[in-house]
Formats: sequence, structure tokens, C-alpha cells
Amino acid sequence: MTNDGDTRGQDWVARAGELFEAAMFDGDGSALDRSDGVLDAVEAPLCMARGKVLHVRFLHDHAADERELALFERAAELYGRLEDASGEAEALFWIGCWYQVVKDDGPGGVPYFERSYALAQTVDDRKTMSYAIRHLGFADRDAGDLDRARARLTESVSLRRAIGFRPGEAAGLVALAHLAAETGDRTAALRHLDEAQAVAEACGAKAVQGWIEQARTAAEA
Repeated sequence: MTNDGDTRGQDWVARAGELFEAAMFDGDGSALDRSDGVLDAVEAPLCMARGKVLHVRFLHDHAADERELALFERAAELYGRLEDASGEAEALFWIGCWYQVVKDDGPGGVPYFERSYALAQTVDDRKTMSYAIRHLGFADRDAGDLDRARARLTESVSLRRAIGFRPGEAAGLVALAHLAAETGDRTAALRHLDEAQAVAEACGAKAVQGWIEQARTAAEA
């Protein structure tokens, strides 16, 4: 039997309507609380989806939209209410990205990445862990702690490789290549890029292949 807060395999509009009628006409006061769960379970992923769309738009046109942060904060609140640790961890990651990427406030994003990683770890959500630790690595790099940055970026690649997230694995190798180039290790940079190229071609990650070409040009300059 599907519980009221679980919208999988059922029409949530119909279920919400049933609960409304139960409260309105049948005098079932508990139906109001149960309807909150149904609607929260729909609103949370919708907020996440809208926030992600706004984030990609920012990456394309560099025009910040304050709604992005509000959407991710709302998603985190709703997932917390639903006791969905994986969803809340992902939302916290994206809040961190708002600060680090959109607002160019690396230190501001760190607490969210740390909370995201810790929460994702409790449910073995290695994909979210890989994102959070990757961006903590970027924060380390910006702070000048290159050894710690390398360790965290390497962990991100390992997590992605373990779950078969091939496009993310390739992107992680590009990040390691950039870091190697920054430290003057051209050989390591090209090695990472060769590996990233093989992975990206195997999984058809065309955008990542473009990043690899740009990184290779910079490394070989």
C-alpha cells in the first residue's frame, strides 16, 4: 500500500483531491496533515528542477536570478520535513553552488557543501557526495590548499567511478588536470586529460569533450 506522502505510482492530484474531500466533507481532520505530505513530495522535486534550470541558465548567460536560491532553500526545507536525507543533501549542495558559483563567494558555500556531504554519507548517496566533495576541493584550491584540493577532487572521481557516473568521472578528471597544470605538472595534466577523453568518448559526453579540448590547449601552451 502506498502511503499518502509517496506520489510514485499514483495520481497525486487525485489523491490530494480525495484528502481534501475527506477533510471538507467527511470531517477527517487528519487528512489535512496527510495532504501536506502528498503536496510536499511533489513540490520538493519541482523546486529542485526549477532551481537547476535557473542555474544552467546562469552558466549560459551569467545573469543571476535570485529565485534560484529561494527554490533550493525551499527544496531543502521540504525534503527535511519529508525526512528525505538524499533530497535534502542535494538541495544543500545546490545552495552551496549558489554562493560559490553564482555569487562568487567560495567561503559562503563551504558550510553547505560540508552539510551536504555529511548528510549524503548517512544514506550512502555517493553521487551527491561526489558533487559536494568536488566543490569543497574547488574551495580548497581557491584558498591555496592544493594538496587538500587534489585529495578531494580525487575522492570525487573515485566516487563517480564506483557508481558508473561516467560523464561526472570525465568532468572530475578535467578538474584534476586543471589543478595539475596550475601546479606545473604538465605530465600529470595531460595524463588526466587522456583518461578523461577516453571516458567522455565512451559515454558520449560531448560537452565534457569540449572542456577537455580547452584544457589540453591550455596545458600544451
